[in-house]
Amino acid sequence: MDTTYWGRDFGVMLFKDAHTKENLLKYYVRHETNALYLQGVNELKSLGFEVLAIVCDGRKGLIQSFKDIPVQMCQFHQSAIIRRYLTKRPKLKAAQELMSVVDLMKKTDKESFTGALELWFNKWQNFLNERMVNPLTNKSFYTYKRLRSAYRSLRNNLPWLFTWYDHIGLEIPNTTNAIDGHFADLKNKLRNHNGLAKQRKKKFIDEFLKA
Repeated sequence: MDTTYWGRDFGVMLFKDAHTKENLLKYYVRHETNALYLQGVNELKSLGFEVLAIVCDGRKGLIQSFKDIPVQMCQFHQSAIIRRYLTKRPKLKAAQELMSVVDLMKKTDKESFTGALELWFNKWQNFLNERMVNPLTNKSFYTYKRLRSAYRSLRNNLPWLFTWYDHIGLEIPNTTNAIDGHFADLKNKLRNHNGLAKQRKKKFIDEFLKA
C-alpha cells in the first residue's frame, strides 16, 4: 500500500495484491494518514479478503499500527531515507561504509545484514559520539548528527526490514515497487493530458487503475 500526489492536496492511496497484481482498493485523499491506511485494511477484511501481510513505507507510526499482521517496510524507502541523510556521494569514510552496508540490504538475509550493521557500529561508535561545543552558548552537540540519524533510522526500522525473511513462506515482497511502478506509469500517461479538471482527472485515474 502506498500513496502518490498531484500537487499538495490531491492524492491517491492504493491497496494492491502483490501476487495477483490486482488493485483492490483506492481512496482519493488530501493528506496521507495512518488512520486511512488502517481504514483501508479493515475495509478489505470486511469485503472478505484475508490480509496475510502488508508492505508499506516507513511513515512514522504506520508500521506499529498493525499488531496482528506481519509488516514489511519497503527497503527502497529505507535506502532513500539514508541517502537523504548522507547524500548519494558522502565524503565521510564512515558514511561511505554505512552506505555500503545499506546496499547489502536487498542482496542478503537478515542475519548477514544485522551482522554487517553491528560491525560498522563497533568500528565507528567513538566517531559517532564525538561532540563539539558552541562557543557562544557553551553547549555541546554531536559533530555528525546526520550520520547518527541515518544509523538510528536503520536500527529503529530493522525489526521490519526483513519481515519477508521471517515469513519466507508468504513470499512477501521487500519493496513497494509494484505500486511505485504503477504510479509512475499513471503519471506519465496523465502528463499527456495536462490541464484536466480534477473530476476528469479522477475519471482517467479510475479507468487506469481498473485496467
